[in-house]
Amino acid sequence: MSEEPIIEYEPAPDAADPTDPTDPTDPTDPTDPTDPTDTARDVVIIGAGPAGLTAAYELTRRNRRPVVLEADSVVGGISRTVERDGWRFDIGGHRFFTKVSPVEAFWHEILPDEDFMLRPRKSRIFYQGKFYDYPLRAVNALTNLGALEALRCVLSYLWVRVHPPADQSNFEGWVASRFGWRLYRHFFKTYTEKIWGHPGSEMGADWAAQRIKNLSLPSAIVNALMPKRNQKDITSLIEEFEYPKLGPGMMWERCAEKVEAAGSKIEMRSQVTRIRRGPGGATSVVATSADGGQTDHRCTAVISSMPLSELVRVMDPPAPPGVLLAADDLVYRDFLTVALVVPASRVPWDDNWIYIHDPGVRTMRIQNFGSWSPYLVKDGRNVLGLEYTVDEGDAAWTAPDDRLVEQAKQELGKLGLVEPSAVEAGYVVRMPKAYPYYDADYHRNVDTIRAWLEAEVPNVHPVGRNGMHRYNNADHSMYTAMLTVENLFGARHDVWSVNVEDEYHETLRTGQGGTGRDAPVLPKRR
Repeated sequence: MSEEPIIEYEPAPDAADPTDPTDPTDPTDPTDPTDPTDTARDVVIIGAGPAGLTAAYELTRRNRRPVVLEADSVVGGISRTVERDGWRFDIGGHRFFTKVSPVEAFWHEILPDEDFMLRPRKSRIFYQGKFYDYPLRAVNALTNLGALEALRCVLSYLWVRVHPPADQSNFEGWVASRFGWRLYRHFFKTYTEKIWGHPGSEMGADWAAQRIKNLSLPSAIVNALMPKRNQKDITSLIEEFEYPKLGPGMMWERCAEKVEAAGSKIEMRSQVTRIRRGPGGATSVVATSADGGQTDHRCTAVISSMPLSELVRVMDPPAPPGVLLAADDLVYRDFLTVALVVPASRVPWDDNWIYIHDPGVRTMRIQNFGSWSPYLVKDGRNVLGLEYTVDEGDAAWTAPDDRLVEQAKQELGKLGLVEPSAVEAGYVVRMPKAYPYYDADYHRNVDTIRAWLEAEVPNVHPVGRNGMHRYNNADHSMYTAMLTVENLFGARHDVWSVNVEDEYHETLRTGQGGTGRDAPVLPKRR
């Protein structure tokens, strides 16, 4: 760990009884996790998203029959595909691309090849009525801006070469110093602030350094004019990706079917409300169903993808005050999609999504689900997903669906993309805790919780994005689950290192490790 926890914890002084058959640390226990012949071992998995279902499937390979507890009524977590009135749409976009070969093999074991489509990767910026290449190409950008504004942008860049921003430790100053203030305001400021809810001057520069690497206006121009010269120096993106024809939820719906067919149980709408623990760790997991009934699942191990902060809060006996404070200090950014049905003829662009840099609207990205897969839409119709990052409980989160649909329709019209009158139907999907929030203390808070779990509840294993409070991609979340299952059988993987090394990433990374997938360090929200 890169930082010391606020409070260090020693293991409980009461040694476990080596003769106690319920003691999960007992080396003579017939449910020893390192014994591959045991088929009666009780493993409880919290969450039926990519991490939880991957763990369940990997355990069934080893003749285990875990219990999966899912609070929602749909599997897949943020990687679900929502179905409304026959339309299918994602919570965000999910490109199936990975550099982790076991994950790729897993995908193709769950779904046959004929259920995958190979899709071209295309996403652009939409700004002032024009499409701009993404990643930015200098010639395209300057041409779209027009001769006069392009000249102003070049002069703005020359100005910062002579008068650089005084503070380059934040996102705003770092980017402006490399592109000039005008290009910063055109292409970096608005979208970034929409996503994270803070001015660029309050975000750390390290995120910009990861995202933009060594790209600057001069290098972008050279790269555009001589594309083969500097390609190894500039971050490159995948050109195409695989995609399940019925969306990413198809993967997890099928995976759930296979897990249950192997004899495991998936209990939907089952909220974990307590994890009982003893001297050796967790002994059972209590879940409350939708009708208020409670079930107590005895366990010898728990694999948890529930939010790390909530995991701490359900411990019984409770975690110490310092750990509870660390849990309370972990926060999230939430997400909602407004999906609008429109005639296919009204959507002439073929991008998977477009980034919206117009400050006059709140939507920050628009999914084009017909370009993800024709199986998501119906003949002659398309679905556009307007995305908003929000805070659970704020005015947008609590607004009635019809009001949000009307706002999204008006924003499409204001952007000049689709006339509001052409929208035939609309749906709203809310997704809490979509983005783990990185502030200056989050790393220390996570380390505090991690240290306590390892010392006091060593058979509880956090995995996945929310489970580890890590801004993971789906494949990274899956890989943490795979390695955790191997650890139950005697391996010693450092699961927390997943998504830090360069080879885990979609983009070619030249920087150092750190938070993992690119995400800024943000101000405190309390």
